[in-house]
Formats: sequence, C-alpha cells, structure tokens
Amino acid sequence: MNHRALLLLMILMAHPSFSQVKASAKSMVTVSGYAPKYVGQTISIMQIEDYFSMKESPLGAATVANDSTFSISFFVDDIQKVIVRAAKNRSFMYIQPNATYDIFVPDKDPYEAYRPNGNLIELSFFGMDSTDINYKILQFQRWSDEYMSSIYYLKSAKPLEFGKKIEEFKLNAERVYAKDTCSFFKTYVKFSIASLDNIQFVAERNRFEKHDFYIKNAPVSYKNDAYMEYINSFYDKMMPRLSSETNALVYSAVLKSSPALVMRALGTDYTLINLRIREMVMIKMLSEEFYAKDLPQTNIITILDSLSKRCLFAGNTNIAKNILTRLTELTTGGKAPDFALRPLDGSLLTLSSFTGKHLYLHFIDPKSTKCTNEIGPLLQIYERYKDDIQFLTIYPTGEYDAKLMESTINTIPWTKISVEASNVFWKNYKIESLPQYILIDGFGYVVSAPALGPLPNGQYETIDHIFFSIRKAKKMDEERR
Repeated sequence: MNHRALLLLMILMAHPSFSQVKASAKSMVTVSGYAPKYVGQTISIMQIEDYFSMKESPLGAATVANDSTFSISFFVDDIQKVIVRAAKNRSFMYIQPNATYDIFVPDKDPYEAYRPNGNLIELSFFGMDSTDINYKILQFQRWSDEYMSSIYYLKSAKPLEFGKKIEEFKLNAERVYAKDTCSFFKTYVKFSIASLDNIQFVAERNRFEKHDFYIKNAPVSYKNDAYMEYINSFYDKMMPRLSSETNALVYSAVLKSSPALVMRALGTDYTLINLRIREMVMIKMLSEEFYAKDLPQTNIITILDSLSKRCLFAGNTNIAKNILTRLTELTTGGKAPDFALRPLDGSLLTLSSFTGKHLYLHFIDPKSTKCTNEIGPLLQIYERYKDDIQFLTIYPTGEYDAKLMESTINTIPWTKISVEASNVFWKNYKIESLPQYILIDGFGYVVSAPALGPLPNGQYETIDHIFFSIRKAKKMDEERR
C-alpha cells in the first residue's frame, strides 16, 4: 500500500521529539485537530486487532465541535497503525506511546466518486517531528517510490540490472537506518523492501530463499503492518502450494476436526518450520478454504472454534477468534454468508451466482401491509438501476391466498424465493423483522446490513442515492479503462 498516497505530510513547526522506546506499560496518546467538514459528527480512532480478519476496535472517539476542533486521548502499549474514521470516510496514521498529534481531517476528494461505505481521505499533520514514526515512514516511502520509478523501466529491458539496482537499494536502506533504535520502523523497512522481492523478474529469489532471508529469523510482529502484509502475501492460498502428500494429510486432519493433526501435517512444509507462524498460517489457510468448499465448512468451524479458545500462542488465539467471527457473522465489510436456495424453476442459487454486480436482498412478508406498501417504490427503483444492481426477494414459505400473491409477489419481475422459516439462512442473515434489506457488493462482501429501503427513513434517506453512487462509480471505472 502506498502510504504517501494516504497521508499528506505538512511540517509547519517543530515539536519536541517523541519517545521511540518501546513502552513497558500503556501510555497515553492524544490526537487533536481540525475537521471543518465534520462539525457535529464523530471522529474515531480504531485499532486493527489483526491483519488477517482486519477486525477493528475503538481506541477513542470525539464529536467535532462547532469551531471544527476535536481531541481524542487513549492508551496504547506499542507503536501501531490505526484507522482514523471521520463519519464514513477513513484514513490511516501511526501512533506511538506518549505522543501528541495535531492533524487536519479533510472531506473526500471532490473529483472522486462517492462510495457508500466511505471514501479514503488524506490526513495532514501539523508540527511533525522528524523522529516520529509517521515522518520516518513517509520519508522512507517517498524515497522508495522515487527510486523504484526511476529504475522500473529496467525490469523488462535489463532484468539482471534491475535486480542489481534493487539489491543496491536494500544495502543503502540498511546503511541509512543502521543506527535507528526504533524496532518497529526497522521491521517496517525490512519487510517493505522484502515486498520488492515479490516483483517478478529473472533474478528474483525463489520462495525458500525469501523464507530464509526474511522470515526464518525475524520475530513475529503482529502489529507491524509491513510485516503482516508480507506474511499475508507470502502464505496466500497455502493449500494449493502444499505437496500432494501434505495436502492429503491436511484434508484427513480436517475431516477429523483436529487442529493438532493439521499442525503436524503442515510441519512437513519447510516454510512452516516456525511453530508460531505455522499456527497463524493454519488459521489463515482454513479461512480461505472455508469459501473454496474443498474442505467441509462445519469441520473448519469446529477447528477454528477450538483455536479461538486456546492456541499454542496467545497472539494467534485472537486471530482465530476474529476469523471465526468473520466467517459466521454478518458484518459490514465482512464476507456475506453463503447460501443454497432454489427458486420455482428448480435451479440452485448460491452467493457466487450473483458475483460481478451488487446484490440487493429484499426480505418480505406478503401478509404484511408495511411490506406490500414498499413494493411499488421498489419497482420504480428497480427500473432505474436494474442494469447495475441485482435484486433478489426472499419471503417465508407458507400458505398464501392466490389473490394476495397476485398483488404482491407476482408483481415482482426479478427472482424471488420462498424459504422455510427453519432454514439457517434467516439466522445467518440476522433477519428479525420484515421488511428488511441487505446490500452485498460484486465480490460477496457486505456493504450494509441492514441497508436502506425504497422509502425514506428518519433522515429522509433511501437506497436510491446509494444505487446512484454505485452506478456513477461504475461508469467512472469503465471510462478509466
């Protein structure tokens, strides 16, 4: 990720140096600043609990005052990357114990399409000291970006020289930062450079060389985003990377719902000789295989449930717990639960049947006047956005009067399916009252649950403006191509 694109560094005056020594106890951090576009709204600082589930939890929040100012104080025990949420918009920054930050939070770029889930914005810093972690990371990113842009033309034209130039950059970075005492920053630099080895060219290291050079002797740094992003990439889709013998052993272990046997099987892979990493990768791999469906989902849930209570390493227990939550709960930004439903034509519909476009799930009770009153406005919205949004209506299986069905369900031109009240589908999608709507993106991730409906809510909002933004963003993407 290009951090320079996320954070705009503005050094307006000098502040005292911030401590770089790792804190042994929790220390206070204060983030203050100006957010004129968010008066009366909330600015939140969210920590990333782990870099596999990307689950967030609040560190602190404040309402922007009438004079556009806000101030948030909270306690942390180490340097980490955090998410700054301004209403629905978001940005990133790093925090370190005992630090005080003065920032400006802008509105979204007026030339960027509105995103229903919020836009990425660029923070500005006031009075940033050169020893602060944000300053150092931004300086390194600028150097790295400029250097790579100056040599990238060699990748195809002169691949051996390209490899040599990358090695030179690594050596220069090691020399420049040799005396830096911040372990977080040195790890960040090491694994940012390691990501350059993932650029495919003739002289690149093989997988085992990368493991030995970067991973083998490095401590596991759960809170370091550069380290975790490299681990995420290096061990991505691990199951197909395994030998056929190891693959078979893992499959057998999952059928027995045994995390110990899965660990033992994965131990035959050289890149998983580190027990802590092996356990962490096992959790990641099982979460990936949950959606691949080559392994029984129930068994995967059983294993993760066991790991969420106790892993060999405490840091992995939290990852397992968060991954299990992501797989089993309907959460905005999380993967939508899969389903297998049959419409009247007898075909089988699953979540993957609707990939490529946003899916608007409409849950209805044909006997409810409140539900039937929304069908007319919903039909109008469908006519406006049917080329950009997929619609699916779900209603409880039951005995309905033919005249009632003719005036309700049968007026709906898109796919509609009756589902038994006992079907786990209702529980998975947390449907407790009707009507209800859920919006899922074209990749199967939840945009909003519950989503807005076709009639105005208390803030006079309807799903229409969300669909309009989706269509606008889609057209802008098409024009870029």
